Amino acid sequence: MKKPLIALTLLIGLMTIATTFTVAAPPLKPAAKAAPVAQPAAAVLPVLHEHHPAIHHAIEALEAAKNELNHAKHDFGGHRVEAIEAIDRALHQLREAERFDR
Repeated sequence: MKKPLIALTLLIGLMTIATTFTVAAPPLKPAAKAAPVAQPAAAVLPVLHEHHPAIHHAIEALEAAKNELNHAKHDFGGHRVEAIEAIDRALHQLREAERFDR
């Protein structure tokens, strides 16, 4: 019983000491700022937009699925209309995402 109690006391003491020295450390001085270097206007690069092929492929796949649903001879157990509406919402969100990437 005494050994675990002594070990726990030592552990708490070490944690307290470590925390004290960590918290009491003086703050670091900020590094001196380098003088800004003027760049010629021609050196400014245009912002490049990322290409998102997965989003483009998803749009194509959703459009194909919507086309199949629209031209199917049955209503997929009553889920066709709701599926088409969900596809329309998904297409809208993907196109909005692409629009904001430009």
